[in-house]
Amino acid sequence: MSGPHCVGKQAWPELVGEKAEVAKEKIERENPTVRARFIKQGHYRTMDYRCDRVWVWTTEGQTGVVVEVPKVG
Repeated sequence: MSGPHCVGKQAWPELVGEKAEVAKEKIERENPTVRARFIKQGHYRTMDYRCDRVWVWTTEGQTGVVVEVPKVG
């Protein structure tokens, strides 16, 4: 779900399987209003919704590979 007040690209399905750092660079280049945040697959995250954050689920944090579609939230 994206909020009506969120601007720019909201999801990056093409990044599944990509290296985490490459994904971060692309996300922040394509939507400069967000910051990518790495989270290791299986770990918990805060449930609040923020238009300036993109969760990037990876196998090993920032050194891993993206395993889920990165989305604003």
